[in-house]
Amino acid sequence: MANRSKTAPLGQSETGLPNPEADTSAGGTLPTHEYAPGRLNGSGPVAIIDIGSNSVRLVVYERMSRTPMPLFNEKELAGLGRGIAATGRLNDQAVEASLAAIRRFMALCEQMHVKAVHVLATAAAREASNGPDFLAQVESITGADVALLSGPEEARLSAMGVLSGIHDPDGVAGDLGGGSLEVVDIRGREVGIGETFPLGGLRLEEVSEKTLKKAEKIAIDALANSSVLAKGEGRPFYAIGGTWRSLARLHMRQKGYPLHIMHEYAIPAEEALDFCRMVARRDAESLDSIEAVSKSRRLLLPYGAIVLEQVIRAMKPSMIILSALGVREGLLYDLLDKETQMADPLIEAAEELALLRSRSPGHVRELGPWTGQALAAIGIEETAEEVRLRTAACLMADIGWRAHPDYRGEQSLNLIAHGSFVGIDHPGRAYLALANYYRHEGLVDEHISSRIRELATTRLLERARALGAALRVAYLVSGAMAGVISRTRIEARGDQLTLVLPPDRAMLAGSRLQRRVAQLAKLGAMKPAIVVEEIV
Repeated sequence: MANRSKTAPLGQSETGLPNPEADTSAGGTLPTHEYAPGRLNGSGPVAIIDIGSNSVRLVVYERMSRTPMPLFNEKELAGLGRGIAATGRLNDQAVEASLAAIRRFMALCEQMHVKAVHVLATAAAREASNGPDFLAQVESITGADVALLSGPEEARLSAMGVLSGIHDPDGVAGDLGGGSLEVVDIRGREVGIGETFPLGGLRLEEVSEKTLKKAEKIAIDALANSSVLAKGEGRPFYAIGGTWRSLARLHMRQKGYPLHIMHEYAIPAEEALDFCRMVARRDAESLDSIEAVSKSRRLLLPYGAIVLEQVIRAMKPSMIILSALGVREGLLYDLLDKETQMADPLIEAAEELALLRSRSPGHVRELGPWTGQALAAIGIEETAEEVRLRTAACLMADIGWRAHPDYRGEQSLNLIAHGSFVGIDHPGRAYLALANYYRHEGLVDEHISSRIRELATTRLLERARALGAALRVAYLVSGAMAGVISRTRIEARGDQLTLVLPPDRAMLAGSRLQRRVAQLAKLGAMKPAIVVEEIV
């Protein structure tokens, strides 16, 4: 993949640390890219311009990493694919709108000191007779070679996007754009051969002559012999694309769902089937809560519903799970080395939050092993996935410390529940948020929205309370600094929960710490004790 490379941002070293030797004048015209402690810019910003059949989009990411964070995101609904089925050409007006948007995007990239620009093009540019001329103009504007993706390659990158954002996926990924639908099987890190179908929203609207019955017949015929969907029975379908996100947003709003996070929003297949049938058979403006969907998306909503309905009928999945990550994130993931690809995206994101927001990143790393001891001591067993979630919760345990003390629990809950990190489902988000709420506020529930608690299972709620209680002990021992908690031990001695302090830390054993150890011990129906011993 060719890219447009630039030098490191002025005022900043390659590591992202301040560069005191840097020129701050930028020739006396524009200010340099200032050092921002709230950003991780070691490799500099990287941009992707995604030229689709419906939209042309720029996303600038903070840096190349396992969990790329968008710095800037803008799209132009140019409708390049509108009319192709009839004329075989990109519409001249849509071409001009797209080129104007790309010129603006490149100006923004220049201002943001982007180090590399990648340009992707999909179905519309691939199929139009004037596609090559259009892409030549794009290359002239961007200075980058355009990657014109084939259908199978688009499916593969969509699957890589799912791999990058969903922990250990096992199902079928489907990416619905304006011109086409790509589906591909995913089993762990194994990605199958993709299939592509001419079922994008714009294309389906056009070839069906805006007749929904005809659109339904076209979708049924196209998907009838899909070998990929045939392999998916009983497994999740990972839905990617703006029209399907709009469908899910409408479903969320109608259900009064408490968490407005699209990534890994899950709908049981039967419920999704009924919902799609309802959306496809009613005028969009008459739908309850239609204001949740932007007006520019409403015209294509019934076509997206028709395609998803037929996917469900052909595949018989267990769940529909939304993936906010697709081709763009798949490309970035594909560019990473194998070792980085293998990293856990949730743990990586939690590490980054710890670095950016905690008083001591070293301390929150120590909390994982220590709280594992504490939960085991009070009889709390954990699966491998629960250990993973607890580790992430510990890394995030101090991100709210700058808030007013009366609001630290609430702010930590909101930051975590609504954070943009990936690799976690919604019950897991609720666990992370609640554990850190309890860590600040104590084991009280009256100020927490009952809807957040509803997202977590009974098992996760129990473990969130236990972790919160353990963290309350840990912070009174450590003062939020590294190198202390690792010198202590917490263990079961018969029916007694015992916190062991080294002799040089004996003075920490005050009445407040005793009360918190007692609160933790109560969760395991144990007696509390604090002892001073040499720790080997």
